[in-house]
Amino acid sequence: MTERTPATTGRPLVVHTAEELRGALADAGRVALVPTMGALHTGHRTLMRLARDRADTVVVSVFVNPLQFGPGEDFDRYPRTLDTDSAVCAEEGVDVVFAPTVATMYPTEPMVTVQAGAMGELLEGASRPGFFTGVLTVVSKLLHLVGPDLAVFGQKDAQQIAIVRRMVADLSMPIEIVGAPTLRDPDGLAVSSRNVYLSDDERASALALHRALRAGLDSAADGPDAVRAAARAVLDGAAEADPPVEPDYLALVDPATFTDAPADFEGEAVLAVAARVGSTRLIDNTPVTFTPARPGRAAGTDAGAL
Repeated sequence: MTERTPATTGRPLVVHTAEELRGALADAGRVALVPTMGALHTGHRTLMRLARDRADTVVVSVFVNPLQFGPGEDFDRYPRTLDTDSAVCAEEGVDVVFAPTVATMYPTEPMVTVQAGAMGELLEGASRPGFFTGVLTVVSKLLHLVGPDLAVFGQKDAQQIAIVRRMVADLSMPIEIVGAPTLRDPDGLAVSSRNVYLSDDERASALALHRALRAGLDSAADGPDAVRAAARAVLDGAAEADPPVEPDYLALVDPATFTDAPADFEGEAVLAVAARVGSTRLIDNTPVTFTPARPGRAAGTDAGAL
């Protein structure tokens, strides 16, 4: 059995196998899992801090999951920085870093996977066929191996966290799924491991995603169609930039189903965008709340914090 090294020593225990993980979590108390693919940044730190506040033991998984990358995507060049990631975890009081190999997670080619259903075929699922099957399969395996009381995800991946919540509910997993707000750099760009791919000029163009979301929020009082139109106008302008922003999708959706929010939608919606700048694909989103119109007051409120 592997001896557990508490985070109070400043050294999280790094384990690579299921057996080592079981030993590390003996008598762990309330456990929180933060699933990551590594290349940890300030956004991940906020997830760890939230987990630290909610649990006795914090586990961060670091695994670049091949099952969620399609042909031609960036699996081979995705940053792999375990030593640096472990140092970040130490600074944030993480107890255990679970860094399995592909052979540990997939000892044979998986025949049984977890399907996302209709919600998994929209937006990210339509652009990246099989993506959510890969995500749900690896998340379900991590939840099974770690056995946490809660797992923390970032709201930047709004569709992903919605689908994970649905999986946990549908499969009766006794695990709380906690969402952490999107973290942004001072210029407004959502923090992402893929931001390191951007040149200075590409980053300047990529700020159009944030501006599009902001424009949509500012139009919320005029209803869903106005939100979509305002955000689309910003992206249309960014398509003429140098380098250009190449939109994949812009959608205002019901967060329960990720289907389009109709013109008379009421309640909280999600304004989501995905685009490519150079060779880098970025996503972002913000909540928008639409309230029923009252006499002397337009419908719609700005509910997002950007």
